[in-house]
Amino acid sequence: MAKGYEQNQERVRAMNALGKDLARRSRSKCELTLASGVPLRPYEIPPGPPEPDLDHILFVSLDALEQLENPSKLRPDEWRHLADLVWAELPAVQVMALRILQFLATDHGWAAQILADVQPSPEVEEWAASAPLR
Repeated sequence: MAKGYEQNQERVRAMNALGKDLARRSRSKCELTLASGVPLRPYEIPPGPPEPDLDHILFVSLDALEQLENPSKLRPDEWRHLADLVWAELPAVQVMALRILQFLATDHGWAAQILADVQPSPEVEEWAASAPLR
């Protein structure tokens, strides 16, 4: 158990080392909610690569992080802006927008409609399907 804990801590340290790059890329805004002036944390998009990689990590607000880690706590009306984020330049943002929309689509017609209107690249679609929110 101690070995697994230490490996996890090492990975967290490696992700935190990317903080300056994440802050620069995100302009110190949550990359999913676009909130500024709030504390931000790195969020590694599962499944993560063997070594933390900037292309697989988003800088997110604590509120977004809590919702991502506990999808049953997603507040649907706060995610309607995902209609714009599915077209984001950064594939990681597209992936998480798709995952959140797919999770919400079963109970919210607006999310299903956004998904019906989106044609993600095959790579983004495959990545989003590799670890859906549960």
